[in-house]
Amino acid sequence: MLFDLGYVNFTEPFSALLNQGMVLSGGSKMSKSKGGVNLGDELAEHGVDAIRLTMAFAGPPEDDINWEDVSPAGAAKFLARAFRLATDVTSAPDAVWADGDQALRRATHRFLSEAPGLTEAFKFNVVVARLMELVNTIRKVIDSGAGPADPAVREATETVTLALSLFSPYTASEMWERLGYTSDVATFGWRKADPTLLVETSITAVIQVNGKVRDRIEVSPKVSSDELEALARASAAVQRAVGEKEIVTVIVRAPRLVNIAVK
Repeated sequence: MLFDLGYVNFTEPFSALLNQGMVLSGGSKMSKSKGGVNLGDELAEHGVDAIRLTMAFAGPPEDDINWEDVSPAGAAKFLARAFRLATDVTSAPDAVWADGDQALRRATHRFLSEAPGLTEAFKFNVVVARLMELVNTIRKVIDSGAGPADPAVREATETVTLALSLFSPYTASEMWERLGYTSDVATFGWRKADPTLLVETSITAVIQVNGKVRDRIEVSPKVSSDELEALARASAAVQRAVGEKEIVTVIVRAPRLVNIAVK
């Protein structure tokens, strides 16, 4: 009927099929006779948003999962952590994001460049994992970086809220309201990633001495092996670790790792 009316361009009931896995308990299929997890109890204890997020984070949707292997309590704690961001933001909705912390903005736009495609590919667990990383990054900027008034904190928190609306709509809706919006977060859609913020201007190179991390330095992604070795040797932390010992070998894996062996 929908095809005949011109609403869809295919004649099948749907254009693609994804077969979902099953939720098991103790490795077995749940049923009235065998028993299993009481979903009503789980919802009452953790809330529907936490249960939805738990299912999304459990793994690829086509895989079976054991309920004992997932953590609704952990999902609820994460939602509380994300919700706190919305209460911490002190900038106005019209804040100029470009003036904000650039490292946080790059993290936000990396997420925006990845999340829509991952969602379309049904990789919900990966999207949630990226969300958790972004929430942790925002928390660090608020607590020990630019602070809650930084425009980049608002931009990142709004991005978290928009993504959470896919999995935990009640939490996201309240976060959106606390951020100063009256529109429906569920209909807002993805923001576009700024390609200029996806280009790495610096990366962190790890410097090890006999396998132990002694320093981390910011370098250009295009740093050469010779340049990176020279920077590693000049590091005060590395010089203290080497002391009077003899450097036997220096293995450089530019641009991210230098391993100095001494005896």
